Amino acid sequence: MNFRQRLANAASSKETVVTIGVFDGVHQGHRYLLRQLVELAGDGYVSTVITFSNRPITVLRPGTEPSYLTTLDQRVDLIKQQDIESVVCLEFTLELAEVSAADFAKMLTESLNMKGLVLGPDSALGKDRQGDLGFMQKQGEELGFWARSVEPLEIEGQPVKSRRIRDEVANGNMAVCPELLGRNHLLSGTVVVGDQRGRTLGFPTANLDVDSQLLLPGDGIYATWAIIDGKRHQAATSIGVRPTFDLTQRLVEVFVMDFSEDLYGKTMGVEFITKVRDQEKFDGLDALINQINRDVYDCRQVLDRSA
Repeated sequence: MNFRQRLANAASSKETVVTIGVFDGVHQGHRYLLRQLVELAGDGYVSTVITFSNRPITVLRPGTEPSYLTTLDQRVDLIKQQDIESVVCLEFTLELAEVSAADFAKMLTESLNMKGLVLGPDSALGKDRQGDLGFMQKQGEELGFWARSVEPLEIEGQPVKSRRIRDEVANGNMAVCPELLGRNHLLSGTVVVGDQRGRTLGFPTANLDVDSQLLLPGDGIYATWAIIDGKRHQAATSIGVRPTFDLTQRLVEVFVMDFSEDLYGKTMGVEFITKVRDQEKFDGLDALINQINRDVYDCRQVLDRSA
């Protein structure tokens, strides 16, 4: 189904106020914009978000690796949690990239009965980003909608942007997430069978199969909460290639403390609190086991304080 059909399927009999963007992570800056959207929509209009399932840069610059803070489903849930009434998901394609800002504005007014357009900081719509605030305001005069922009939310003197958060997560700096994201960073995936090497060391780990398009935190050991069947359990999570064993595949391995149930096939969430150390290569198994014991102790200390 192409973008025109998706917009037609989302047709609203009620008048709408719309904003558009990827909203990866649905961070504090996004939430600030969405609060403005809800306020501007009030009781008379339907607050509507158009989000893209993929980042436009992955289409406009072929070869760019996708790297997301959230899955599309997580993103939609987080957007709806901001009291947004309608979320429309589009795939950004080369065909969509060729649509002029004027034609896109016309599609929005015809399909969504748009009466208001809220642009985020530095937002511009349509081919070659022609549709900046001034351009869309002129289109609105012709098509019967108003357009305005929202100033960026700044924390510690810098705008809150998805790229800023992705850089911090990639470097293992999870401490910024509560402030910038408004929550701890969360990965989720299915527990799959691994090589059971952790079990032989006395620390059975759950190997998590994570969506390949999601951004993994930088290699290291993290104090985390494992979310299993809706319950939170203290956990130590390793991300990396296990250099002691000369492996090359990056893995997410979760040691759930004080837990012995079978996890294979279950969906697990991993909530990251802080990084306790970088990945290291050890001279032998005894040194590795001693360090894992210290890691578990350190993670417990962190998690006891964060509970």
